[in-house]
Amino acid sequence: MKIRLIPAVMTAVISAGLLIGGWYIHRSVATVGPLERIVAETPGVIEGEPVVDRSSVTIALKLDRNANVRDVYDTIATKGEEMIGKRELNLEFKDGESKELDKVWASILFDIAQAMDHRDYADIPATMKDVQAKHAGIEASSEMDDANVYITLKNSKSEKHIVLPRTPNTMGAWPNV
Repeated sequence: MKIRLIPAVMTAVISAGLLIGGWYIHRSVATVGPLERIVAETPGVIEGEPVVDRSSVTIALKLDRNANVRDVYDTIATKGEEMIGKRELNLEFKDGESKELDKVWASILFDIAQAMDHRDYADIPATMKDVQAKHAGIEASSEMDDANVYITLKNSKSEKHIVLPRTPNTMGAWPNV
């Protein structure tokens, strides 16, 4: 039996095209499209663009000045649970560039990192109060849920949003007991 080359190659090319096209359509209809609608309907979101890969869903967001980052994250995570699945949800913010806010963030980064590393989350609101006391015109706030710590810094012109993943305490075995 002799296999003809041109029909075999054409069959392979058409099959590959159908597989890739089917995958692309499924991805657009079942994952990215619904996530785009959820993000667009989320209160406080001006624009958002989801990028889905195997292990994570990253959404680039531009938020309204009065948006609550924790509420935005919770809404997207809850309504998009079916599309996100076991992937990690990451929010990236298209905040306006502000050297002043970057400088303030750099000045408190050590305190925030130490609080996160030692799981002393109660130190973070105190740090935010310090920011407001030391830096006139800066509004600083923090919130927390079971997954993340949300920090917002604002001045009269722009805002900076930071989402830090929380590592809950885990119960372990005590040695020599």
